[in-house]
Amino acid sequence: MAERDRTDLSRTSGDATFRDAEVRCSQGSAVLASAVAGAVLGAAGLGWWLLSVAERRRLAARQERSLRLSRLQGGADPLDDALRGTAVPVTPEAGPAGEKDLHDKVHELNQAIEAVRRQLEQLQPQG
Repeated sequence: MAERDRTDLSRTSGDATFRDAEVRCSQGSAVLASAVAGAVLGAAGLGWWLLSVAERRRLAARQERSLRLSRLQGGADPLDDALRGTAVPVTPEAGPAGEKDLHDKVHELNQAIEAVRRQLEQLQPQG
């Protein structure tokens, strides 16, 4: 009978060891799962941040391009000049010189519009 008690004891202690190993294994799995989840969330966060930085750069480049195009077309950006501190304030005291320049430009544009209108009239079939 003593042998039987020993066998039961060893079996019980073996079961406890097996349960301890099982608990350690499940704890290790939980740690591994947490590490994997953290890595996935970190990668998603990093990806989101990189995409937002790229989007900001793309929008800034688009805005810069449109500003350059507007300058090439002759439209000076008053906000850009104001930011640089080189803006010339438009006041009534600017005098007739500013008004004359404006009048000349309007006259020039009207002549160009009239020339285009004449060309379009010539292109239309006579009927």
